[in-house]
Amino acid sequence: MSLSVSKLTEPRIASLLDNLFVQAEASSPLSTIGDLSAEERTRLMGSRTGYRDFYSRLKDMPLAVSRETGRLLYMLARSCRARTIVEFGTSFGLSTLHLAAALRDNGGGRLITCEFEPSKVVRARANLMEAGLADLVEFREGDALQTLGLDLPDSVDLLLLDGAKGLYPEVLSLVESRLGPGALVVADNAEYSPDYLARVRAPSRGYLSVPFAEDVELSMRLG
Repeated sequence: MSLSVSKLTEPRIASLLDNLFVQAEASSPLSTIGDLSAEERTRLMGSRTGYRDFYSRLKDMPLAVSRETGRLLYMLARSCRARTIVEFGTSFGLSTLHLAAALRDNGGGRLITCEFEPSKVVRARANLMEAGLADLVEFREGDALQTLGLDLPDSVDLLLLDGAKGLYPEVLSLVESRLGPGALVVADNAEYSPDYLARVRAPSRGYLSVPFAEDVELSMRLG
């Protein structure tokens, strides 16, 4: 009996992911924002207005999901048989790689990913090319509040929020009408967006939501 093999275990992709995680784990955002107090960093991470300057200072930082979150994203996309995915916050493309691998193993699909920092788009695209997954990914460069305002698929199976935390409610609003029953929303570091958490945890707003692991909020659209 033959066994199915995940794209994540393909030597080319597995090696690329491991190298990217090693680089991410060795990087320290404090080298570029160490002059800010902890309180100021927290405020800017959740800001709806100061996020561009804050994240521009981190343009050379991977700001990657953890290894565990990457694998979780792959598993969620496979288990819901996702064919259309929207990602807010590409960075160097670690989460994008996991989601695109899931799409390939699901038989194909479309992943729209958004990033406002041009240099990060270049690096992420190169990583997806190296992995042989770039054909599944549409990169939208610029502010997601504009780039996600047009030409979204009629149906979105999974939404990943991993950009400026203060914008999570606005990005969800842009995509929400495309989320059918059972669609998944994954928000990384959602504790920096209390308005978002209040929304997806409110029984009347149409989601079933639960904190997962240490820093992920996992929500399912009910209708």
